[in-house]
Amino acid sequence: MSLTPGRVRLLMPVAAALFLGLALTIRALDDGALRQHSGTALYASMVWAAVRFLGPRLAPLTAGAIATAFCWAVECAQLTGIPAQLSAHSLAARLALGVQFDPVDLAWYPVGVLPLVALHALLARRTAPASA
Repeated sequence: MSLTPGRVRLLMPVAAALFLGLALTIRALDDGALRQHSGTALYASMVWAAVRFLGPRLAPLTAGAIATAFCWAVECAQLTGIPAQLSAHSLAARLALGVQFDPVDLAWYPVGVLPLVALHALLARRTAPASA
């Protein structure tokens, strides 16, 4: 099966829903470091799915770099206090923007993105037309 841009756009919301379901399951079963760090990594996985949805033709490294940079930007924005103010009034803002800067999260975002970049690259190679 070829991963056309249309198919990518159909699959990415499903992937994001699976990442969210996994994050919520872990959150329900654990209240320690696994909960914190897996949530951060899976948030980055959902961002990667959004990037692929918006740019279904992006190269694997490009999509991964955009997703990681976005996550880092959101994390660094928490230093301003604006996400915390928005989060105080909205659960959606709390989930999307977070509340407080945690430098450890900067290392966990690539953990959620790099396996997907590798899978994306593998699938891109397998579905690329053969050179004549």
